[in-house]
Amino acid sequence: MNDVQTQEDLYKIVDSFYKKLFADDRISYIFTEVMPIHLKLEEHLQMLVKFWSQSILGTGGYVNNLTQIHLDVDLKSHLTKELFEIWLHHFENAINEQYQGINCERMKNQAHNLSIIMQIKITQQNSK
Repeated sequence: MNDVQTQEDLYKIVDSFYKKLFADDRISYIFTEVMPIHLKLEEHLQMLVKFWSQSILGTGGYVNNLTQIHLDVDLKSHLTKELFEIWLHHFENAINEQYQGINCERMKNQAHNLSIIMQIKITQQNSK
């Protein structure tokens, strides 16, 4: 298996990842009911490719506020630790099924770090 090297590789990962999320009843409602991205899925996938491309490949182009997006979702439906664990599980599987290498490990490590940061920010928001 090859390492992630292009935006096309990243697209394959995020596309596979979202297929897994939509198929999992424990978390799919976040993406179909709370924040119905399924209506604009291609646009959402392209945004994620930009995020990971900037982060892993150094291409730039991601301008959204990742933290605020998740805080807004949490206000509509609480994002629990269990939801983040499901998210990480599917994300890692989407990577591991198709790729391996240093960029893959960087993506998985960053996803874990983002999960922790988001949970801390959500806790702070909810304790106000």
